[in-house]
Amino acid sequence: MDLVDVGYGRRAHGIGGEVVVRPQTDDPDRWVVGASFITDESPPRTLEVTALRPHHDDLLVRFAGIDDRDGADALRGTVFQIPATDRRPLGDAEFWPDDLIGATALGPEGQTLGTVTGVEFGDAQDRLVIETADGSRVEVPFVSAIVPAVDLEARVITVTPPDGLF
Repeated sequence: MDLVDVGYGRRAHGIGGEVVVRPQTDDPDRWVVGASFITDESPPRTLEVTALRPHHDDLLVRFAGIDDRDGADALRGTVFQIPATDRRPLGDAEFWPDDLIGATALGPEGQTLGTVTGVEFGDAQDRLVIETADGSRVEVPFVSAIVPAVDLEARVITVTPPDGLF
């Protein structure tokens, strides 16, 4: 089963079992009371959310069976995942970051610019991280004026970079 990350435990909060969780999802309905997540622990376990509330850029989450500070602190660094098939449907011109990673970035004349190795999220726009043949790392604004085409089937992303970007 393919799993995708939707958050991770940062630390315990207080003594009652709350965990500070950094959500990693653009679906605001993902983190709700009753939601279940699979941990990246070995062996993995499924944890159900019994309560949550906002806390700065994070969430304070109570999971069933986690009732004290030690149990909450044991989730520090734990990644919470869901099956890839449980992700929300994508709209037009939306992509999952993990579908973009590994794609070949081609310039407007078809020349290879590099390979997408990551996606950086930003307030103004997201950026594709492209590693060039010489090992350089270039962050390309993921906007239609610079990235006019994404072909997930062919694993190719067309980039029309401004002068000096590469």
